[in-house]
Amino acid sequence: MELLIAAAIGLLTACGLYLILRQRTFPLIVGLSLLSYAVNLFLFASGRLAPDLPPIISKTATAYTDPLPQALVLTAIVISFGMTAVIVLMSLGAWLTAGHDRTDMDGGDDK
Repeated sequence: MELLIAAAIGLLTACGLYLILRQRTFPLIVGLSLLSYAVNLFLFASGRLAPDLPPIISKTATAYTDPLPQALVLTAIVISFGMTAVIVLMSLGAWLTAGHDRTDMDGGDDK
């Protein structure tokens, strides 16, 4: 199971980095989303998940799972959603202003 999770994290990271380096705004947004998914999966897997155990200490439970990774992943999801919305609006404004969606700073092709 660890090999599957590690492979998924590695694949999401590699695809995200590849898309970020494409120098277009839409692949950049998708690449950042894939990177945030990889980080969320890494945070969630680093919590040593225990199936069928409650995250809150109770008198009937023999053990419990750590709720901190779940809280970190929930916070990271909210932050990545807000960051994605801001980047989409910035890229839309840049496309409406410049007429293209390139992210390089060359400036020689703005005819």
